[in-house]
Amino acid sequence: MNILHYLPSMRLVRGGPVRAVIDLTARLSAAGDRVTILTCERGDAPAAWTGEDHARPHVIEIPQPDITNGPIHRRHAAVMRRETAAADIVHVHGVWNYSNVQMANLARAAGKPYVVSLRGMLDDWSMEQKALKKRLFHALVYKAFLERARAVHCTAQAELDQSRKWFPRGRGVVIANLLDLTPFRSPPGPDLAREKYPVLTRGRPNILFLSRLHYKKGVEVLIQAAARLRDRGTPCTFIFAGTGDPDYSARMQELVGELELDDLVQFVGHVGGSLKISLYQAADIFALPTSQENFGFVFPEALASGTPIITTKGVDIWGELLEGGAASIIDRTPEAFASEIAALITDPARLDAMRAASRPFVFRTYDEATLLSEYQRMYRDALPGAR
Repeated sequence: MNILHYLPSMRLVRGGPVRAVIDLTARLSAAGDRVTILTCERGDAPAAWTGEDHARPHVIEIPQPDITNGPIHRRHAAVMRRETAAADIVHVHGVWNYSNVQMANLARAAGKPYVVSLRGMLDDWSMEQKALKKRLFHALVYKAFLERARAVHCTAQAELDQSRKWFPRGRGVVIANLLDLTPFRSPPGPDLAREKYPVLTRGRPNILFLSRLHYKKGVEVLIQAAARLRDRGTPCTFIFAGTGDPDYSARMQELVGELELDDLVQFVGHVGGSLKISLYQAADIFALPTSQENFGFVFPEALASGTPIITTKGVDIWGELLEGGAASIIDRTPEAFASEIAALITDPARLDAMRAASRPFVFRTYDEATLLSEYQRMYRDALPGAR
């Protein structure tokens, strides 16, 4: 099958959708499908994805729109039409970018089916941000864009449950993100992170936050939880790994100083590769007080590293995580996070049971071969004559 993916940017700092596309398209190509990725920003796409090797995706970069989130200029649309004509199916990632609609319209004009991955953009929390503007554009443009798709892809049932009201006549499909678990099958161990970050060796429980530094993620919730734990005589080391908006990051650093937590809280910036996995392994608990995640790669990553997690119902896969036995789902407040962290670190038997459940759950639930077959089935079902 010849599958064309369209994603406006391939920069990993844009979050999970880019990671999802990279891991999925790599597996599709390795399985024998012909995969092309059309993007306005090649960013972090592997350098070898040039089209010379058909066992790898082929990335084609076109110029950015003249207007942010606007349409691709007509002088560059010829590339979009050419690649659409050569494809059997078009997979569009995201909603609030008119170039996605433009891509879908070109697919329809060429008689090719298209599917849309929502990427959490229609979740309740997301729709409350700039709500009036989104509802206006939804009524004018995006409702038809979604309902004309042969499938609207969600990564969790909770995402579909929240989103389906925005495309009532559309067809929703639930398939988890395909995560390349290869690096987690033989993890490096915690020593790599301990050598890099000596704060992890001070004999206190280590609590890890690894995500964008953004108000949606609840960084301040975890900082305030750290203060509560210290004041109750249960100090923990909190490691914040990630980058984000400079102003927000600076405010969080100021909050650490105001609460006199400099000896307990450390910001370490972006962490990747083997060091990231080692950091997961060096943590006793992974904590993320997020407002919204349609999937959140960090959760299966932490569990695949053997690290229990604490998070909120803002994560669309919270039900799956809870059933896996290695996650605690709580309210998004400093008090709730402080209390649950304290409960876990003072109950070694419970923490050990969660650790024991974590890796088997991930490798069973997010098996790459199983998920790949589900994506291929979604594409086949979308082809003309399939239904």
